[in-house]
Amino acid sequence: MHCASLGEFEQGRPLLEKIREQYPGTKIILTFFSPSGYEVIKNYKGADHIFYLPMDRRVNASKMIDTIQPHLVLWVKYEFWYFYLTKLKKRNIPLLMVSGLFREGQPFFKWYGDIWRKMLESFTYFFVQNEASQELLETVGIKNNVSISGDTRFDRVIEIAEKFEPNPLIENFCGDSKVIVAGSTWEEDEEEWTHYVKSHPEIKFIIAPHEIDTENLKDVKKEFPESVFYSELASRGEPPVTNVLIIDNIGMLSKLYHYADITFVGGGFGEDGIHNVLEAAVYGKPVLHGPEYEKFAEAVELVETGAGIPFNNALELEKILDQLWSDEALLAAKGEMAKQYVYSKTGATKNIMNYIYEKRLLTS
Repeated sequence: MHCASLGEFEQGRPLLEKIREQYPGTKIILTFFSPSGYEVIKNYKGADHIFYLPMDRRVNASKMIDTIQPHLVLWVKYEFWYFYLTKLKKRNIPLLMVSGLFREGQPFFKWYGDIWRKMLESFTYFFVQNEASQELLETVGIKNNVSISGDTRFDRVIEIAEKFEPNPLIENFCGDSKVIVAGSTWEEDEEEWTHYVKSHPEIKFIIAPHEIDTENLKDVKKEFPESVFYSELASRGEPPVTNVLIIDNIGMLSKLYHYADITFVGGGFGEDGIHNVLEAAVYGKPVLHGPEYEKFAEAVELVETGAGIPFNNALELEKILDQLWSDEALLAAKGEMAKQYVYSKTGATKNIMNYIYEKRLLTS
């Protein structure tokens, strides 16, 4: 299985773990392009070998495939490597696209996209997230080997939520207060919150920055000078006299949303757009975020259901929060909408596993 980064791994993980469960004799090799994926997952026990995929050169692709001799290759969502994909095709090795997502502006669908379309032709089968992706593939002649399976991330976030284990330190910090959890935040996101946080000491805020290097954590601390880091909280073992907790580690965020009354997902005030809204929505909490979310189908659909709430500036944010805090029924209803949306989208992993079974791709 190849994943560009951590987000793609989280999409592929439910599938890997089902393969491990149903085909225990299969050796699993997991590759990454980005350090943000590899460094976090390099000790993951669900794969036999984990490493960076060697750069996309003809000789590298040949050596890699000769060495591994894979029976099946899973390619998660995107990131197209020409020599690897075309050589897998030449050697008749089954290659599946997992949770594929395509947009009209991509080079596959342009007049100059011949080399890109050749990469698409290398895939044995496409499991795509939505109808728009299926229709785009049809415009370049890919019709009989594509189906809408949905997004495996829905299966993953449900699995995380249903295996939730309490964190006593977080529970003690929250106490009986109202709680807002802001996840995957960037500086642009945090700036929208500074006034509200300072003016509402009765509300507990948990902030999990997207980047946790030393310099960025110092900058976040400047924005919220009365805050405490999670590592400090862990060393003290007692609740701090502050209403702001900054998470200075990786791996906790998907469980932190459990403690929120209202969630905020960062990225929506930057050009790249919003981060993973599903991690918050699965717990049945309203999801606030910035205005840049249109590229992300799940964020758009959450907004359409009423569970996702975009805003443009700090004034709009304050109005939204005032409305939610003053109407418990509205707060609960939006949370329930979020949870129902996530649970209605399950099944992508099962669809792909059924295909692997029916085609006997991992059966000798």
